[in-house]
Amino acid sequence: MVAGVAAVSAGLSAPLALAMSVFVFAGASQLAAADLIGRSAPAVVVVLTVLIINLRMMMYSASIAPYFKRQSARWKAGLSYFLTDQAYAVSLMKFEQDEETNRRWYYLGVGVSLWVTWQIATVAGILLGASVPSGWHLDFAVPLVFLAVLVPSVTDRATTVAAVVGGVTAVAANGLPFNLGLVTAAVVGIVAGLLVEEVA
Repeated sequence: MVAGVAAVSAGLSAPLALAMSVFVFAGASQLAAADLIGRSAPAVVVVLTVLIINLRMMMYSASIAPYFKRQSARWKAGLSYFLTDQAYAVSLMKFEQDEETNRRWYYLGVGVSLWVTWQIATVAGILLGASVPSGWHLDFAVPLVFLAVLVPSVTDRATTVAAVVGGVTAVAANGLPFNLGLVTAAVVGIVAGLLVEEVA
């Protein structure tokens, strides 16, 4: 809903707001793009910002790729469209705990369910538009979703250190241009977790 409201509030028409949700399908970058569009930022800045924020998908891809090594290139390309923070976290936890799960269909079930829910909620946000009172602070729902995904995956010292260091870095680097704070925090958190894992 927040993404739909933000897009319409930034001046996008309903079809364009929905198209962004379908083609980009990434909450954090959609919100950043809507904010920049609303401030009349150049198109190149909007595109680069979205690409930078979504760099974390490369890390997700590298992490989850071994579970799909037997899939054809066509299937991998199709499944990659549904890669989100939530689909990655839920699927990876399942794959690590249950080797018997059909990985393709489990991941697809998670991804499609999230996609449908996302599009329905986006349409609701588009229809509500700017009529949602700012006092509701719906934008706070975004970090809450990330926390709900993060907490179950923190299971040992390395993941705890990665989460804490990444969180502190995200706060400290919040003022970096083009939302680089998010990418910086992800990289620093991963490096910290890897170092702890190597020492242990």
